[in-house]
Amino acid sequence: MLKKRLPLVAVSLFFCLSVQAQYLMDMVDTTKDMGKGMLSLFNRLDKIRFSGYIQPQFQVSGSKGAKGYSGGDFSTNSNNRFMLRRARVRIDYVHFPKSTKGPSLQFVFQFDATERGVNVRDVWGRFFENKFQLFTLTAGLFARPFSYELNLSSGDRESPERGRMSQILMKTERDMGVMLSFEPRKKDSKLKFLKADIGIFNGPGLSATADYDSHKDLIGRITIKPQNLSQKISLGAAVSLLYGGLSQNTKYVYTTTATGGVKSFTVDSSSLNLGKVAPRHYYGADLQLKLKNKKGFSEFRAEYMMGKQSASATSSETPGAAFAGTEGYYVRKFNGAYFWYLQHLGSTHHQLIIKYDWYDPNTDVQKTDIGKPGANINAANIKYSTLGFGYAYYITENAKLVLYYDRVFNEKTQLAGFTGDLKDDVFTCRLQFRF
Repeated sequence: MLKKRLPLVAVSLFFCLSVQAQYLMDMVDTTKDMGKGMLSLFNRLDKIRFSGYIQPQFQVSGSKGAKGYSGGDFSTNSNNRFMLRRARVRIDYVHFPKSTKGPSLQFVFQFDATERGVNVRDVWGRFFENKFQLFTLTAGLFARPFSYELNLSSGDRESPERGRMSQILMKTERDMGVMLSFEPRKKDSKLKFLKADIGIFNGPGLSATADYDSHKDLIGRITIKPQNLSQKISLGAAVSLLYGGLSQNTKYVYTTTATGGVKSFTVDSSSLNLGKVAPRHYYGADLQLKLKNKKGFSEFRAEYMMGKQSASATSSETPGAAFAGTEGYYVRKFNGAYFWYLQHLGSTHHQLIIKYDWYDPNTDVQKTDIGKPGANINAANIKYSTLGFGYAYYITENAKLVLYYDRVFNEKTQLAGFTGDLKDDVFTCRLQFRF
């Protein structure tokens, strides 16, 4: 009977607080077989940590069926909705061997369960080098080491969503790959301020169900961790690089050219294009400046990205499948930026949020070029900018309320449906609960 109850007892111990669990273990006779088994189980489970958060929210858009990047497009006949934006549970396991001073292994599994289904977000393992305490090796499904905003957790980020550029270029942020990191862990290291990551990844990320070509992306990031310039001012900065592309299994490549004053996409259909790599080259830089106040802080963040993106005729989003037939890659030069201003309002419980960003998917064309007679420049080349402003109330350390308004601007073009500003602003009211 006792053996049958052992799993139940173990589960109960696992979900108790560590102090309570230790108190219960003190009551077990570990000199007997059952007690030894329970102690072994407790020691293993004590290295596992659960965390997570849920984000129920209500949204109102400027029109029915509005398209956008504030949680996805609205349904055709709806301009408001309740939704569970994210509901994530993360499991961390860290192994600390007796022979070393630091951890030797970390494993992470995270999934997202909402009314739209269940999706895996992280599954990765990490080895720690403990002789010099300088390097780690990470492999599996995890966030690409590119951009500050991309790597800022959705549970910690002040605005409800990442910017349009982040969502288009690197949808869901994660990819399959391997990464080597340099980050000194000794307290007396002269390079404690520095972190460097370099990795090789499939490329399409979670926009594809599997890697559809043999070309890989090289991604790197060098970070100067926030440094105290004075007792009240700290500054951090980083540069990022993504150098990759997509294997061309068709001979058609489109680029922007100007003929007779009219800009358009022209095709290169040489058979020599087969097997070449359509470029995905991103370059980024970011900084974070924080000023401590009597209560809370003021913070300014800035990030700029530019490069080349190869995608389809109708979208600049990284393709989720290989092209076929007469379909070809459209190679566009892009740029974009993010600017944040955060201000505590007399208390760490109240925070003002202001964010401005833009994404220009094709810097070779201007608003009057899009939809111009004789050109084949469509809506996928329109520049968007967003001014977001809101208020966050940190109710407790485990709960917060966010009221946020996205004012979205699009270029006014000659293209039907885009001659004026679209009614696609979005107001979000979100509660977040975390543990």
